[in-house]
Amino acid sequence: MLSVAAASGRVGYVYLVGGSLMDWRTSSKAAESPSAAAEQTQKWINRLKPEVVVTEKPEAAAKKGEKTKEIIGAIARTAEHNYVLDVSVKREHDFANKYEEAEALAERYPEIEAWLPKRRRFFDNEPRNTVLFEALSLADAVMRGGPTALGRAMG
Repeated sequence: MLSVAAASGRVGYVYLVGGSLMDWRTSSKAAESPSAAAEQTQKWINRLKPEVVVTEKPEAAAKKGEKTKEIIGAIARTAEHNYVLDVSVKREHDFANKYEEAEALAERYPEIEAWLPKRRRFFDNEPRNTVLFEALSLADAVMRGGPTALGRAMG
C-alpha cells in the first residue's frame, strides 16, 4: 500500500507491505504544481509497484489550501490511471493536534519514530516531516478499518 499526502510546500508518502512500514519519503518538488505531483507520484508507483494507493479526499480536506487540494487531486488521478486500487479517504482528526497523532502513530510504527516532528512555536514553519505522518494516518485508517473502510472510501 502506497499512501500519499500533500501539505503546503511538500508531498510525502509511506509504503507498507503486509501492514509493515517499508519506505517513506518527502518531496518539495512534487509540491510545486499538480503536474509535478502527478509526475512524482507516477515515479513512486513505477518503482514501488503498490497494489493500493491511498490519498485524502480533496473536497474533505478542510484545512488545506486550494493549491494543495489541486495537488491531492492530481495524485489521486495519477493513481486512478494505473492498475492499482485507488482509494481516497476523509482524513479523521482524532487527536488534539498533529503532534499527538504523530506520536501515537510512531508507537504503532516504531520504524518512523526518528522522523517525529518537533512541536513548533506559533511563529515557526510547520516541520517538513508532518506530511509523512499525514500519509501514515491515511494508510492506518484504511488498514484498521479493513474491508469496510475500503468500501466506504470507494463509495
